[in-house]
Amino acid sequence: MNLFDFNLTLPITDPTWVFFLVLIIILFAPMILGRLHIPHIIGMILAGVLIGEHGFHVLDRDSSFELFGKVGLYYIMFLAGLEMDMEDFKKNRTKSIVFGWLTFLIPMGLGIWSSMSVLGYGFLTAVLLASMYASHTLIAYPIISRYGLSRLRSVNITIGGTAVTVTLALIILAVIGGMFKGTVDGWFWGFLVAKVAFLGFLIVFFFPRIGRWFFRKYDDSVMQFVFVLAMVFLGGGLMEFVGMEGILGAFLAGLVLNRLIPHVSPLMNRLEFVGNALFIPYFLIGVGMIIDVRSLFTGGEALKVAVVMTVVATFSKWLAAWITQKIYRMQPNERSMIFGLSNAQAAATLAAVLIGHEIIMENGERLLNDDVLNGTVVMILFTCVISSLVTERSARRFAMNEELQSEEQGAKKSTEQILIPVANPDTIEDLINLALVIKDAKQKNGLIALNVINDSNSSEKKELQGKRNLEKAAMIAAAADVPVNMVSRYDLNIASGIIHTIKEYEATDVVIGLHRKANIVDTFFGNLAESLLKGTHREVMIAKFLMPVNTLRRINIAVPPKAEYETGFSKWVEHFCRMGSILGCRVHFFSNERTLMRLQQLVKKKYAGTPTEFSLLEEWEDLLLLTGQVNYDHLLVVISARRGSISYDTSFERLPAQLGKYFSNNSLIILYPDQFGDPQEIVSFSDPRGHNESQHYEKVGKWFYKWLKKS
Repeated sequence: MNLFDFNLTLPITDPTWVFFLVLIIILFAPMILGRLHIPHIIGMILAGVLIGEHGFHVLDRDSSFELFGKVGLYYIMFLAGLEMDMEDFKKNRTKSIVFGWLTFLIPMGLGIWSSMSVLGYGFLTAVLLASMYASHTLIAYPIISRYGLSRLRSVNITIGGTAVTVTLALIILAVIGGMFKGTVDGWFWGFLVAKVAFLGFLIVFFFPRIGRWFFRKYDDSVMQFVFVLAMVFLGGGLMEFVGMEGILGAFLAGLVLNRLIPHVSPLMNRLEFVGNALFIPYFLIGVGMIIDVRSLFTGGEALKVAVVMTVVATFSKWLAAWITQKIYRMQPNERSMIFGLSNAQAAATLAAVLIGHEIIMENGERLLNDDVLNGTVVMILFTCVISSLVTERSARRFAMNEELQSEEQGAKKSTEQILIPVANPDTIEDLINLALVIKDAKQKNGLIALNVINDSNSSEKKELQGKRNLEKAAMIAAAADVPVNMVSRYDLNIASGIIHTIKEYEATDVVIGLHRKANIVDTFFGNLAESLLKGTHREVMIAKFLMPVNTLRRINIAVPPKAEYETGFSKWVEHFCRMGSILGCRVHFFSNERTLMRLQQLVKKKYAGTPTEFSLLEEWEDLLLLTGQVNYDHLLVVISARRGSISYDTSFERLPAQLGKYFSNNSLIILYPDQFGDPQEIVSFSDPRGHNESQHYEKVGKWFYKWLKKS
């Protein structure tokens, strides 16, 4: 008797194993390719290349890839419309329309010329290829959110122009696709325009009203999610019913439902989650299975097409940004920002090339052949990299601009709310005391004590211990005549509970204790601190006290280069100057010359009463130089930065080892300053850059620059 009837044959056809293999790719591809700093979109496509018939032929592109692929394609276009900021478009309507037409017409003109004269394609193929250059995807927008620059004029113009050019490009795609679904004559064009106009009116006029009625009547999260998906596919289905491409209907559905689904809402989170977890990766893997990479290196024609596509797409977008800059007399960095945001080709480009590849002309050839399909992947890779690099550099320049800093600092000061998680009863007193000496004495309240109970392993004993911790925190603060808001909540884990409480109570600062390593493989900061830093952009202090706060004699602060350009720079300086004044101890700053000059100006202007000292620290990468300055009764404060921020440096990765080795017998605070913008989330196909890859691209760019300069 054969207990294990297992016979492995390639390609795999059993639905269970096919779906399992796809899920494994979706799970592990971002992990592996993220280490190589390959954008997520390209990573999934490459995974499809490897398992497809032109690779190792592990899977066939069966009906499941066609079904999920179409769903994923609709999903990409729907999210592109849903994530448009319509308010920003209205504010800069005229400039956005001008830029939108420029970034549409210039790539169309150059694209048609290059496709017909250089590549030798026909007129329809050239038009569709040019429309791929005209559209673009805002994959670099998360960089803008991270730096808090979403209100910049250049950003608003680019977002509005995106709506214009993507809509026009999709109309061209829909028209060309419709031409191959029926007889083309004089009546065809009249009926086509009438049908598109009428159907567009139905979607724009009725979809928002139906959506508004449904959301008012039904608040069940599952029903709302299914309703939105139904509207997306209704829009796509109606477009296909009149002979057009369904992606235009999905995109219009995203635009009209934009107002009803806020960017920060549970429904938006569910929509992005399902798309990023299943539909969009399935679609991208299916795209990769079509591509034959070997053709790039055999005849030479595919490589030529890839080079021409990449050069034309990039140059035409730069030219559109340059003309926009000259028309409105904008700064060079604004031009760079516009170019960086508008250069990336992804969602609409993939949609166009796949639809064009499926169209068979009368002579039996495809409208867009295999060379164009393979060249498109190369173009997407390079434009995504260029877009990420240019946007990151422009955002850094804007953030380092003194005028922008003064505008942000001059904004109305918010009420301070310091959140103190009280999981460890041994550290409660030190953390509360630290919060008391850094908070604004003019505010009577402003402290939030939090106890998070883990859903999975809650017990009466832990709940009782949590209540006691909260009461202890309240008693310590009450002794200083400061009321404490006591919060106890259930959540999936401690970090999630803290992040949700920050949002619900609008906490401005978080003070947590440095965890104790449980074993040799445990990290210095622990999983809690690492998850917390990824989940919030608020100021976070990670503290370890070996003695009571009020017995500290000196505060030594190690400040990295460019720390003065961080959003929370003034806030943490204020906190420690306030702490030094209350404790009567000297605050000693260590940094390079430029940062020290900014510190001296700020302290002299606002905190002249605090005893301070300033010393040069040229070699920030080696904190061993501070060991002679920090005694056992001193507090060492290390100003760090989140990955990808202005003052972040790769030497921060060695920080835990240095602190554990050189300052294990000192009281410590590791501070991560305020950072405007959205916190970094999990892997998302709306942000295929990865977390910090632009810094690697920048290093490569600097190396090439030095090499060329020597040559």
